[in-house]
Formats: sequence, C-alpha cells, structure tokens
Amino acid sequence: MPVRSTARRSLLVTVGALAAVGLTAAGCGSDSLSGGSGSGSSTTSAPAPTGSADPALTAMLPQSVQDSGVLRVGTNAEYAPNEFLEGTTIKGMDIDVMNAVAAKLGVEVEYSNASFDSLLTGVTGNRYDAAISSFTITPERLEQVNMVQYYNAGTQWVVAKGNPEGIDPDNACGQTVSVQTGTTQSDDDLPARQEACTSAGEPEIQVLSFDSQEDATAAVVQGRAKAMLADSPVAAYAVEQTGDQLELAGDVYDSAPYGIVVPKAETDAAQAISTALAEIAEDGSYEAALTPWGGENGAVTEFPVNPAVS
Repeated sequence: MPVRSTARRSLLVTVGALAAVGLTAAGCGSDSLSGGSGSGSSTTSAPAPTGSADPALTAMLPQSVQDSGVLRVGTNAEYAPNEFLEGTTIKGMDIDVMNAVAAKLGVEVEYSNASFDSLLTGVTGNRYDAAISSFTITPERLEQVNMVQYYNAGTQWVVAKGNPEGIDPDNACGQTVSVQTGTTQSDDDLPARQEACTSAGEPEIQVLSFDSQEDATAAVVQGRAKAMLADSPVAAYAVEQTGDQLELAGDVYDSAPYGIVVPKAETDAAQAISTALAEIAEDGSYEAALTPWGGENGAVTEFPVNPAVS
C-alpha cells in the first residue's frame, strides 16, 4: 500500500464525536486512562492474564522491564477500530493484540496516549519500551527502530451511500477528498494521484486534511468531501459505524505490514515480541484479538522482525 511514510491512519471516537459523526464504539478489550487523550502520559496498567507467561521470553526483555514487571507502550488512540478512546477507556484491535503479547511476556502494559508523530521519538528516547499504533513498516522507520510485523492492511476509499457523485478512485481528478494528515494516504497516495492528474491536464484533487480521521469521516458524512481514503480496517469500520451514510468504493490496494515498534538496540526484546506473537497465533489469542474488530482479513501467519519492505 502507499507505505505510511510519516504516518498511521486514524479514527478518534469520543463521546462528542459519536453525536457528530454517528459512530458507536464497539468491541472488547480495554484499559482505563488516568491521563488525557492529547499528549497523555499516565495510564493504568493492563494486567497480564495469570499463568500464560513464557519465562524464556520474560528473560529477553530489558532489565528495567523485568524489574518493574511493566512494559511502557505508546499509542495514539485516534484510529478506530485499531486504537481509540471511548470516554476514558482505550480499546481496539491493536490494544487486544498487545495485551495478548504482554501476557506471554509475563508483564503488565502501561499505555500512554500521545500524538502519533511523537511515538517514534518516544521509543528512541526511552519514554516508551514499545509502541503500537498501526505503524506501517517502512525502510525509513527501520533505520530508527526495530519493527515486528503483526498485521497487514491496505488502503480503501469511502464515499456517501449509493455513491451519488459517481466517484471513481482511479479517476478522482477535480474531486474533493478528505484524509487524515500525516498518513500514507495524505503523504504518498494523494500526491501521486494529483501529479497524475496535472500531467494529464486534469484539475488536481482538492484535498481536505484533518488532524483526526474522525473529522475526515465527518467531512464525507456532511457532504463537504465527496470521498475519503483510509487504511482498509479503518475504512470498513467507519462505514459500519455510520450506518447507512457511507459505503466502500473500489478494492483494497497496496497492502503493507503493520509493526510493533521497539528500540533499535533492543534486538532481544524485539525477538521476544515476535515469538510471543507466534505463540498467541498458535493458542488462538491472536485470532481472538482480531475477530471482534473485523480484522481477521489482515491476519498474518509469520511475525518477522524488520521484514524486507520497499
């Protein structure tokens, strides 16, 4: 997929947004936050289920994590169904996957909700032991950190129900399209499409960029944009949660892997997470984390550290 260059993909679900966009949050697996949803720092921990730890994996974690029994994980909870806030509760597919991994590692998870752009520097600066936030694995990111593949996602377009404007994702020149700022769709996909439009003598796509996917979704619901682009699981979830107001357009394309982010020096910890993912795939916990969120189509069978990507 257009590899998420400096970004992720996002849908923030808050109480106010539920009314504005017509979304209703659903699913299982959550952790209450004691901090806010902005630059957030403090959270409550998610206890690992009793009796499921693999001591060999625990021993591969940094000594500070072994001593505290807590894995500090950064996320940007604005990307339903992958990670989002419902009131003061953080939940989502990625959160359920990370909690299942932590159970195998024998630690609790302490989540910090922060801006997406701050997460990589939070990991490299030792603010977090890891980060999970729908990060596409890219060569640029692999220069800074280790990334452990755990999922595969593509890009999909969303339009108003019935596609009254006749939007064709392959010929959207001159159309108004909404997108979350900093995503692959914003930074790679749409610029390439705009260049193709101008090269063909057609008008550019008019891009409405928003800090949150919630606002990008609302722009289509309210008619300010004719279409939007988002990661495939996010697009599908937005359609589901807005009832009969939106529908998917075209096929999923440019699939690419998501990765859990670990500091570059912590190769043993990255391998421990990879092995933990393989173990939860074997015992069914991985499937159980994906299915409630409709994420099973992006499941992977291998969980490599730093897979080759282009």
